[in-house]
Amino acid sequence: MKYGFGQSVRRSEDLRLLMGCGRFTDDIVLPRMTAAVVLRSPHAHAAVRGIDAEAARAMPGVLAVLTAADAAADGLGPLRVVDTTKNRDGSAPFTPRRTILAESRVRYVGEPVALVVAETEAEARDAAEAIEVDYESLPAVGDTEGAMREGAPLIWPEAPRNRAVEWEAGDRAATERAFAASSRTVRLTLVNNRVNGTPMEPAAAIGDYEPGEGRYTLYAPSQGVHGLRETLTRDVLAVEERRLRVVTPDVGGAFGLREAAFAEHGLVLWAARRLGRPVKWCATRAESMLADPHARDHVTEAEIALDAEGRFLAVRVHTIGNIGAYASAHGRTVPTDGYAAGITGLYTVPVFHVSVDVVFTNMMMTDAYRGAGRPEAIYVIERLADAAAAELGIAREEIRRRNLIPESAMPYRTATGEVYDSGEFERNMTEALKAADAAGFDARRTAARARGRLLGLGLSTYVKINGGMPNELAEIRFESGGGLAVIIGTQTNGQGHATSFAQLVADRLGVPFESVTLIQGDSENVPYGKGTGGSSALSVGGAALAGAIDKVILSGRKIAAHLLEAAEADVRFESGRYTIAGTDRSVGMSEVAAASFRAGPWSAEIGFGLAERALYLPRGKTFANGCHVVEVEVDPETGRTEILRYTIVDDMGRLLNPMLVLGQIHGGLAQGLGQAMSESCAYERETGQFLSATFMDYCLPRAADIPDVTIAFNEVPCTTNPLGVKGVGEAGTTGAMPAIVSAVVDALRDFGVRHLDMPLTPERVWRAIRGNG
Repeated sequence: MKYGFGQSVRRSEDLRLLMGCGRFTDDIVLPRMTAAVVLRSPHAHAAVRGIDAEAARAMPGVLAVLTAADAAADGLGPLRVVDTTKNRDGSAPFTPRRTILAESRVRYVGEPVALVVAETEAEARDAAEAIEVDYESLPAVGDTEGAMREGAPLIWPEAPRNRAVEWEAGDRAATERAFAASSRTVRLTLVNNRVNGTPMEPAAAIGDYEPGEGRYTLYAPSQGVHGLRETLTRDVLAVEERRLRVVTPDVGGAFGLREAAFAEHGLVLWAARRLGRPVKWCATRAESMLADPHARDHVTEAEIALDAEGRFLAVRVHTIGNIGAYASAHGRTVPTDGYAAGITGLYTVPVFHVSVDVVFTNMMMTDAYRGAGRPEAIYVIERLADAAAAELGIAREEIRRRNLIPESAMPYRTATGEVYDSGEFERNMTEALKAADAAGFDARRTAARARGRLLGLGLSTYVKINGGMPNELAEIRFESGGGLAVIIGTQTNGQGHATSFAQLVADRLGVPFESVTLIQGDSENVPYGKGTGGSSALSVGGAALAGAIDKVILSGRKIAAHLLEAAEADVRFESGRYTIAGTDRSVGMSEVAAASFRAGPWSAEIGFGLAERALYLPRGKTFANGCHVVEVEVDPETGRTEILRYTIVDDMGRLLNPMLVLGQIHGGLAQGLGQAMSESCAYERETGQFLSATFMDYCLPRAADIPDVTIAFNEVPCTTNPLGVKGVGEAGTTGAMPAIVSAVVDALRDFGVRHLDMPLTPERVWRAIRGNG
């Protein structure tokens, strides 16, 4: 079937987007719409002694200048954090109060201080520059390790040593016993650098208010409209959920950064209510770099214990995780639960212990970003595996073979409590090494040395634990004029949901692919939804859709039985048609759907029209896995690294659309490569000043930096969802970082380099070669 399961169907969204016909938040123009600009703190830590906005209010076109005092007077609430992270003793951690505009103190560069609304953006920007804020500068903490040093400035008096959470997981005593009984131990200090997700579309929001109905409307890029509505109505606006409609049009990338509510969402809704006019805010690129959630930012001491044969006995990890000045939506969860769950990787590690000090700093908050703790964990265990191989003097692939979970052990419960339902981990590695011609690498390394170049081969295995959404609702509704709508609570951010969901419907119902319309991203038209996250759109949302399809088939059979003048029990559905067993009499799904809009003997039972919905409750998580093999060439004179070959063997379960899967792998790889080689959010340690607010200072990978990639699939069906899929969105990122670092360290092994922290910039590599890295 042209549009069947497993076919590489071209994205139905692409023509519209490539023609410039997309509709993003900034494209929306409402009648009498105004422009908003956020005045942000230039200080990382300062007391706000006063705000003089009189001159700004008198400037041409200015409609309002709003401060924290106005927000308090109007009863606006803070952005609450409701995660369940606990301290190691079971107590609840301190949660700072985060208002949508700073009150008496600012705690990071970029914190919102005032909102200016004017007729035009230019007028609003001019007025923002005219606001005089009396700041009293205070000592700041601008680095992760420094947050807990003796005498470090306190961001919050209620958090001694700037500790936001003191957390642990695993069996400390059993881990200590394993280390005591081990033949060898290996220790590494690792830094997982702070990054910015940099979606193509900067942050934006439009607020509108209908005073006659007392209803708000928010237009904003998001990963799910219902979560935004709940947060904003419950916490900020203090109104019933039905009073707010949230609409998400096209989204130019999200990566976890668009899952939670921003202060600006509340600001534009509040301003719209005060002014009686729509209010639009669109961030500049520098503003998004400064004030969008950042990610990662760990400093880790990691150890692994081995027996005499190189088998892993235990892993012990202590990490300092920097969440910035406040607790964001997932800020405390990512470096704790999200991190520890994957710390044993794909290996038969019997015991582990992870302790995490989550710390406050005078920096932008960190939150979920493509993997949300899982890539950080895989980075740790894979760097330990490489270091252990070097310590024992055996090949990196060999130490992995001795420790990878065998296929025969499935389902396998890891020491962290995850249950891997399926996988062929050693086969993935073997096939990846073969496809990368690892056997011929030594000859290529020798030839490179003759040219004055250093060649390195890197390797990583990975597992990406998926399942970020607890459930999902999907509805199929045939239209009386032909075609059908899929109504679902997931939210596409560029992944191709319109294509994949239409493909699933066409495959199962036999209706034309072009007849399927996706309805999403509008809380008024989509009754329920948990959004998109954790690479679970297909394993959870698609499974819900499969349930709705099954219900449609059952309901349609009642109609088909009447049309075929047969008993319902004798009617079968196959390849888009209802047939009577043993005869050539049949009727297609489209004919049955058309009949449902006519009064008939079936009407009393199924109603008018053909529509069904299903809620899917996941039976378990999914575990995408695979192996990355990277070959790099380093110029010892400049430290510049070039990726020559990149090979991946992935197990994503069953592939609905291999072309979409390839696109997701390429995108994830680009973001993993960027963090490994060039990206880093830079802060001045002593002042907390942000130093990389533009692409002149924050180095995204360019097209020329992305190598050609050889990708093969080992489809091992997942057993925890009816589609057999495992999720793909974050896999490329998870495997890329340790593989690239592994390759560069291998290239520099003759210089005694055992490890290098990301990003592997030419300067860092050059210094390592010269022994002063």
